[in-house]
Formats: sequence, C-alpha cells, structure tokens
Amino acid sequence: MTTPTLITVAPTGAESAKADVPALPVTLDELVETAKECEAVGASVVHVHIRDAAAQPTLDLGRLRDTVAALRANTSLIVQLSTGGSVHDPEADRLAVLEAAPDMASCTMGTVNFGEDVFLNRWEFIVDLHTRMQERGIVPEYEIFDLGHLWALQRLLDKYGLPAGGHVHVDFVMGVPGGMPGTTAALVACTTALADLPAGTTFSATGIGRATLPVLLASLSAGGHLRVGMEDTVTYERGRPVESNAQLVARAAGFARLAQRPALTPVEARTMLGLPA
Repeated sequence: MTTPTLITVAPTGAESAKADVPALPVTLDELVETAKECEAVGASVVHVHIRDAAAQPTLDLGRLRDTVAALRANTSLIVQLSTGGSVHDPEADRLAVLEAAPDMASCTMGTVNFGEDVFLNRWEFIVDLHTRMQERGIVPEYEIFDLGHLWALQRLLDKYGLPAGGHVHVDFVMGVPGGMPGTTAALVACTTALADLPAGTTFSATGIGRATLPVLLASLSAGGHLRVGMEDTVTYERGRPVESNAQLVARAAGFARLAQRPALTPVEARTMLGLPA
C-alpha cells in the first residue's frame, strides 16, 4: 500500500447553481484560480465542466478551447474535459468536446438514471467517443456508474482495442440516485470485477454528497485513487458549506498522506496514465 495517490478535482459540474453555491467557480478566471489552488495542495488532474455568461452549463467549443488553453498556461495539471456535459446535451455536442484537444476526456460506459433524469449513453455513442479519442491521442477516463458498466468496458476494449496511451483508468461514480450506492461493499464489488480488465488497470472513486468520505476512505484502503470537488459535494461536514475546492483537495491529500500514499505530482500522474510529458 505504498502506491502514491492520483487526486482529481472536479470543481464545477453541471448541477449546482451559482446562486445556491456562491463559492462555485463558474467564470474562466474563477476556474483558473481554483485550479492553481488545487494543484498547490495536491491535485494532478482537473475534470472540467464549463458555464456560459449566465453561469449555465454549456459545451460551447470556443469556451472549451479557451479553457483548455488557460489551464495549460497557468497550471501543470492534466486537463480532463467532461463529455457528459449536462444530461440534456445532445450527442453531437458531447462528441465535439474532443475538438478542444484536452489531455483526457471522460467516457461514460452506459446509461444511468440520474435523479429524476436519464443520463443517456448509447452503445454506438460510446464506441464513437472511444475511437475518436484513440485517433486524437486523448486518454479516456471511463466513468462507471454501475457494475454492468465494467462489463461494457470489457466488451469495448475487446472489440475496439486499448485507449490512447495503452493504460486503462476508470472512475467509480458512487452515490448518484439511480446508480450504485456509495458504500464499501459496492466499491469492493467493483474492484473485484476489475480482474477481467487489462493488467495494470487503475481506478479512482468519487463519492457523491454524503458518500464523499466513506468512498474516499474505502478507495484509499483498496489501493485506488480519489476524485473530489464541488461538482460532487458542496458540504464539508453536516451544516458546513464547502469554502473552496482546494479545501476538499487538501483534505483528500491529508488522508492520502495518513495512508502513506502521498499525492502524485502532475508529472508522475502523466506517467501513470500513459500521457506524454
């Protein structure tokens, strides 16, 4: 249990409103400042959703390109764009995210109920996303909302080959109403199923809301990595709002040190994920 810990920060998401969560970074300047702060306390990957001038979720390609450029100019973080967007975004817009040329992008491995909505990910769309990332040299993070998504990933890799860079990395998204619960038992079931994926496959785990800390601790104990941020939780503890994304990253890095698995630097993370220096 001496493997260093990859810490991904997901600072914004597409669900919370700025009016409800004033600390949420929604402008480009706010996002860049947040990214710098998070890198300083242990993050090596930033998982990016963007907002428009009215602070609403958007997949505007010009804004995405500007965001990637600004994050690269001001940080050493690995820039990972969300191809999920919001649950209402059309497939064509989600595929076009790749044209912003991030280092990484998410690839959700199946459809899932998402609260009262449906997060639709058809098989044909998943294949298209995977193969376009192969062609562009963009490394995917395969998002797993339920156990069956791991079987879908095995099928995808068997039929269409390894991702760009050759390394398979998944993120277990746990605690979404409609997906798998944010429990140790669910994480153990997922890690057991990883045996059917290519040797060396790594995983992160994301706990939504009140599942944040149980999932974080379970992932560390199982040799996994961490994703934290205000996309996934806006409460630091009962009755105490999150002050900043850096606050969540610092807590995750502190737990990683206690587990004798200190945070990876961005350079070390690139090596692990199969990204070029």
